[in-house]
Amino acid sequence: MERRDFLKLGMTGAFGMMLSASDLFWRVEQAKAAEIPSTSPESLSPDAALQKLMEGNQRFVAHQPQYPDQSALRLQEVAQAQHPFATILSCADSRVPAEIVFDQGIGDIFDVRIAGNIATPEAIGSIEYAVVLLASPLLMVMGHERCGAVTAAVQNESLLGDISTFVKAIKPAVEKVKSQPGDAVENAVVANVQHQIERLKRSQLLTEQVRSGKLKIVGGRYDLDTGKVTIIT
Repeated sequence: MERRDFLKLGMTGAFGMMLSASDLFWRVEQAKAAEIPSTSPESLSPDAALQKLMEGNQRFVAHQPQYPDQSALRLQEVAQAQHPFATILSCADSRVPAEIVFDQGIGDIFDVRIAGNIATPEAIGSIEYAVVLLASPLLMVMGHERCGAVTAAVQNESLLGDISTFVKAIKPAVEKVKSQPGDAVENAVVANVQHQIERLKRSQLLTEQVRSGKLKIVGGRYDLDTGKVTIIT
């Protein structure tokens, strides 16, 4: 065997060992995840649900994910019914995937994603479905750092097509904080979360769940640089 063929064979073998090691690590993590018991929303209070969500974010920030509820067994558990312990209205931004940043799995989070995390009638209806019919005890409206939709609203840009619709929905929040000191976009990100929560609280169905103690509504702000979610309301 020529030297170059021998080296090629050695490199191929080493690469195969690397893949095997990576595959083994993934399988071990999945096995660990399968052992983590899932908790149905019926046994979680709104405060406990919030704690569970934030503990997952702490794991994500620390780069110590548990990958819960991502096993084959979990697939079977939720195949016929879902009981998400949290509902999250968040931006459609590709850098803010809720299950990943909160280290959760299949059936844990009812995601409602739309640019600017705005409470449109369709988004509100989706949230009402999760809260009333699926008994989700926690609702978070989550904005994020350097949000493009909020930035467009602050800069009052002229946008093509229907892109301008979510800018229009954010404008009231921008107006509330336009005279505040500090970064205009950051101020508007927080104000927009608060504004969308106000819109959600106009829902009679959601208000009834809050009054009965079955639902907690909170705001969150995601930091693109650190991965940390901070409660802002």
